[in-house]
Amino acid sequence: MTNKVPRPISVFREFLDSEASGGIILIAAAVLALIVANSPLAEPYFHALHVYLGPLSLLHWINDGLMAMFFLLVGLEIKREMLDGQLSTWSRRALPGIAAAGGMVAPALVYLAINKNNPAALSGWAIPTATDIAFALGVLSLLGNRVPASLKVFLTALAIIDDLGAVIIIALFYTSGLALGWLAAAFAVIALLIVLNRMGVLSLTPYVVLGIVLWVFVLKSGIHATLAGVALALTVPLRVSPGIAHDLEASPLHRLEHALHKVVPFLIIPVFGFANAGVSLAGASFSNLVEPLTLGVAAGLVVGKLVGVFGASALAIGLKFAELPRNAGWIHMLGIALLCGIGFTMSLFIGLLAFPAGEALQYAVKVGILAGSLLAAVLGVAVLLMAPPPGAADQQE
Repeated sequence: MTNKVPRPISVFREFLDSEASGGIILIAAAVLALIVANSPLAEPYFHALHVYLGPLSLLHWINDGLMAMFFLLVGLEIKREMLDGQLSTWSRRALPGIAAAGGMVAPALVYLAINKNNPAALSGWAIPTATDIAFALGVLSLLGNRVPASLKVFLTALAIIDDLGAVIIIALFYTSGLALGWLAAAFAVIALLIVLNRMGVLSLTPYVVLGIVLWVFVLKSGIHATLAGVALALTVPLRVSPGIAHDLEASPLHRLEHALHKVVPFLIIPVFGFANAGVSLAGASFSNLVEPLTLGVAAGLVVGKLVGVFGASALAIGLKFAELPRNAGWIHMLGIALLCGIGFTMSLFIGLLAFPAGEALQYAVKVGILAGSLLAAVLGVAVLLMAPPPGAADQQE
């Protein structure tokens, strides 16, 4: 008999609910940003984002500061799901892991194929590789009970693995001009955080304080500051004091995760969306949509994600490495693969890293992300509306 008490399913349900609701708010924030950017308020909107507050502009504080908390939550979710959740066994990781891999490789290849003769745009290859978990779950929640619960779990697990891939890509390919002294200081803080973990320190205070110090050092080092959030998350303990009867809900990781679960989807991500989705459409035409950079991003999200996620899933299931999610059929998988093309938050973020000083390139990226994500959402919903009700696929076999 094991002493470990499984984490209650209600926690994962709370996660799904918060992400779905946050996704709906994110949609509203993005629409509001587009409206403001194309209204008489456009000039004060863009001016406010570049006002300096101390050493950084407001936009910089949002993208490097607030988004560090988003990455902290992403890191906590990855660690929890890997150790004590939906990704805790290889059998559970198989299908979403393979689908996520396909869903990152194929979009990058589509993007590179379209931009092979456009050297200035090649650094943006990773932009369409990301899936926005909040946005996708927000759209999926609009369909209610028409979608099997297993598909929501599958999409969440896929997006979490996808986030891990995005973090690795940012660390490996979008870091330059390292300041070795600050980097050494950052590693020293990480080492201290690991020591606290090994010593069994379960108070969140020292982790949070050192996390702030780590963020400053990472910002100064040349590595993107948001990665400090992931590094901190991986050191927060998933254990409890001996006298709490192994209730993992009382662990520092769960407590910090729950503290962030409302702040991130309902405040930080909408603020990021509002600050970065504002695109002026004045003078825009169809020709803008077929520019290689814009088309590469949009096609990568819609076509690349569809081919990658659906194709990799079909291959894994056909080779008996995995099984279809419960009560789901192939048409459900097709719809989910399309929804994976909603790459709003992380795609915008990678776009800012890929073209930090290119306003025209960033404009093209944003148009591609908005167009691709919108088309992926519409097509995904349309396919899922045509799908049979949950369980019908099993009854037809």
